[in-house]
Amino acid sequence: MSAALIFDVVAALCAAGLAVAAVFKAQLSFTRWAFAVGMAVLAAESVLMAMARRGSMAEEVMRWQLWRMVAMSFVPGIWLLFSRSYARSQTGKSTPWVQIKTIGAFVVPLVIAVLFRRDLVEAVKETAWGSQWVIRLGTAGNLLFLFVLVGAVGVVVNLERTFRASVGTMRWRIKYVILGVGMLFAARIYSTSQVLLYRGIDSSLESIGSGALIVAALLIARSFFRAGHFEMEVYPSQAVLQNSLTVLIAGAYLLIVGVLAKVVTYFGGETAFATQAFLVLVALVVLAILLQSDRARLQLRQFVSRNFQRSPYDYRAVWKTFMAGTASRVDSADLARELVKLTAETCQALSVTMWLTDERREALHSVASTMQSAQPAGEVQGKIECQQMSRYFLQHPDPIDIDSAKHDWAIALRDRHPSQFANGGNRICVPMIGRGEWLGILVVGDRVGGVPYSVDDLDMLKCIGDHASAGLLTVQLSKKLVEAKELEAFQAMAAFFVHDLKNSASTLNLMLKNLPVHFDDPEFRADALRGIAKTVTHINRLIGRLGQLRGELKIETAESDLNELVDGVLAGLEKSSGLHLTKELGSVPKIALDRDQMQKVITNLVLNAAEAVGPEGRVQVATHHEGDWAVLSVTDNGCGMSPEFLAHSLFRPFQTTKKNGLGIGMFQSKMIVEAHGGKITVESEPGKGTTFRLLLRATTAH
Repeated sequence: MSAALIFDVVAALCAAGLAVAAVFKAQLSFTRWAFAVGMAVLAAESVLMAMARRGSMAEEVMRWQLWRMVAMSFVPGIWLLFSRSYARSQTGKSTPWVQIKTIGAFVVPLVIAVLFRRDLVEAVKETAWGSQWVIRLGTAGNLLFLFVLVGAVGVVVNLERTFRASVGTMRWRIKYVILGVGMLFAARIYSTSQVLLYRGIDSSLESIGSGALIVAALLIARSFFRAGHFEMEVYPSQAVLQNSLTVLIAGAYLLIVGVLAKVVTYFGGETAFATQAFLVLVALVVLAILLQSDRARLQLRQFVSRNFQRSPYDYRAVWKTFMAGTASRVDSADLARELVKLTAETCQALSVTMWLTDERREALHSVASTMQSAQPAGEVQGKIECQQMSRYFLQHPDPIDIDSAKHDWAIALRDRHPSQFANGGNRICVPMIGRGEWLGILVVGDRVGGVPYSVDDLDMLKCIGDHASAGLLTVQLSKKLVEAKELEAFQAMAAFFVHDLKNSASTLNLMLKNLPVHFDDPEFRADALRGIAKTVTHINRLIGRLGQLRGELKIETAESDLNELVDGVLAGLEKSSGLHLTKELGSVPKIALDRDQMQKVITNLVLNAAEAVGPEGRVQVATHHEGDWAVLSVTDNGCGMSPEFLAHSLFRPFQTTKKNGLGIGMFQSKMIVEAHGGKITVESEPGKGTTFRLLLRATTAH
């Protein structure tokens, strides 16, 4: 039996064993189901590959290869599902586009493998040394391998995002599964790309896949001893951290591996290809483990600090990383999760938890943690203990080792933040103090390798605590500003409606003043009833729009005659109030207007003018055409306004010269005119009157 055949058989047994273990080890969740089915498919593929490798006739080899391709068509869909759901809390959340891609990964390869079965393989040729076969692919076969290649890339990308988003004990639990499955599909990317490059399958090249499956099975089996890795809750992100030292080590290591592979080839010849590929694969796995080892990175950093008399931290780089990670966080919980993650990565600590005080500073609540266990809910300590902690940290704002502390609150905190590892190092409590107030604490524990915290480490934790305090205060201030803005906007919009109701009340008041004088006039009574009905209708319309107080000003325009609109507004005011106006309505083009909104503007300007002039004054309303603009002017000879009021207060809300005014009318009028794409100007002089001009863009040529 050849080494390649042994690889296939062992790989099939390993994959089948993992599938069985995933099914019977614990409750079968969606992720476990996807993993078990995926491993079963890989086991079937390895068995079919072994059968094809044993074939002595071309027809026999082709038959088993065709069945192997059918099994392979299930690989992209199943493993894409697994890679998207493994260790992620958003398993059921996906966009329609992602769902379409996932369905396509299932359907398209299977359709190609089943419906175009005859076009998968063109020919089978025996190699010169007689123990290997080369399968020439047809068009459908090449297309199938292309989909498998794209699916493999998608699997690796999903796993990478999950791994880089994990921190602390989360990463510790899922590391070997991610490495195993990732390495398996990285090897598949290589072998599949070679198949597409040469448009054929070299059976000796398929040994890479079998060897990768064996190594992956060993890595995944190692992870099975870390309970809970299938039930993790990781929030994937795109954050990527790299450094040139890692690239240098990787280059040197791969150079050594390449020399070793050449030595194997020199002594073994072409027949040693499978062994050579397996050694290269093992070397790459070892490299991946070293590069992802928190302990190796921590020991390297301490070696540099100890032998070159440098701080183990690049404070500028750490500050830049924290600023980039927390600058856009506007929610306390979101900020806390990011701070916990960055603290764990910076200090190489697997268990980091942030506790924040309530508004009364009487209880601590856990808001973010890297630990696998569920977040502790409710109060961590009572009022007395929290008061003790507050007094202590306000007097001693430096990090403290709670494992050696004798305070009652430290004992309770140790119970709430258990160590995951017996040799995980001491637990450090970092207070967060801002503006003289105690905001909460960061508890850092389970350091990689149980390395004790040095003076430099404690200084870094102190800086992190200060940064966290500043970030939390900024978030709290931003929240208060948003609430103030929302309240201000609500008050402004509410004032709009109050002002409209005030205008309606003014119209009714003027009508009532004239009612005793003209009550015997039937025509006046009819006009008064129509005015009352119109005002009531307007009030009901305002009440119906109260639900839109928080919305932006919306207008619904239609081509209208400005003169007709002005005539209607003035007629209603004259009949209901007895107000005498002078009109000079010239020829103006059609205008796109929201009639209801523009009626408010005209009514407001005319009523303001009437109040400014008194009983003996004069109010003139005129329209004319200036270029592309239709102009409406309202002029009075009343008291006028000061230049200072015009410059700083006229169009601002809640600014008024009237004793009973709200100061909202001109602000609202300006908003309505500008929403129409127009302009409003004013000329006024104390004691000589005021002229308002509305410029509205015409919709048709005059």
